[in-house]
Amino acid sequence: VQLVESGGGSVRTGGSLRLSCAVSGATFDFFNYIGWFRQAPGKERELVAGINNSGDITNYAAAVKGRFTVSTDSDGHTMYLQMNRIKNADTAVYFCHAEHKDQMWRPTYYWGQGTQVTVSS
Repeated sequence: VQLVESGGGSVRTGGSLRLSCAVSGATFDFFNYIGWFRQAPGKERELVAGINNSGDITNYAAAVKGRFTVSTDSDGHTMYLQMNRIKNADTAVYFCHAEHKDQMWRPTYYWGQGTQVTVSS
């Protein structure tokens, strides 16, 4: 299983970006949960948004709720993070994340390599 992010870059405050996470080696129904994390310089990695494997339940960090939207495509291979009204505080490396639990509910975590988002005023 591989997760590959794309879509990062430089953006002005108030602008928009859409990040993509392409999944290979599995489809979303293999995972219990998929989502986006981010890590800013000097800070711990934090959850940004997540979605369940059927795509009908989402959750968001308070800092991005109402501005970011997580979604998946219908073929179960790509997850998106639509980022609107971007703020300086959104500057970070964004990581795609997925969790699979086996029949004994033991988790395996998958991570992408990250994509940089840099916000400037």
